[in-house]
Amino acid sequence: MAKTKAQKKEILSGLSKKLDEMKSAVFVNFSGIPVKEINNLRNTCKDENVGYVVAKKTLLKKVLSERGLINLKDDDFNGEVATVIGFTDEITPAKLVSAFLKEHDKMKILGGVLEGLLIDENKVKALAKLPSRPELLAKAVGSIAAPLSGFINVLSGNLRNLVYVLGAIGEKKS
Repeated sequence: MAKTKAQKKEILSGLSKKLDEMKSAVFVNFSGIPVKEINNLRNTCKDENVGYVVAKKTLLKKVLSERGLINLKDDDFNGEVATVIGFTDEITPAKLVSAFLKEHDKMKILGGVLEGLLIDENKVKALAKLPSRPELLAKAVGSIAAPLSGFINVLSGNLRNLVYVLGAIGEKKS
């Protein structure tokens, strides 16, 4: 059923608001994937604070061109297009889509938006391979803590050696 102008304006404003709040977005073609599987993806997105939006391609193109992101051609978006939008993390949408792609080869990445620039399918896949923010923070903390733990091990080694020496002296006297 065709949308009225009021409905289209409402969709445009909602999509525009989500794109204003986004850190990154991934565009996917989900043609041929069962509704049950799409709902699983939606639930996963909701759990990760990631938006999953399906809007008419013409409305999506209009919102993107208003943002100055891109001038899309008609053949850029084929089939049924969904936008997976990350609000808290730049990498999470790409990771979720890539994980879903491993089980569903019918889904296709069309591209994405990162830092206000359009990125292609290869860059989205490369983005998905990056470690997440918590992983990077854990690695940074580990790198900072490594010299301290090494220093503690050196100090405890001296105490350990003292105990061994005292034990050897005790055995020698008995």
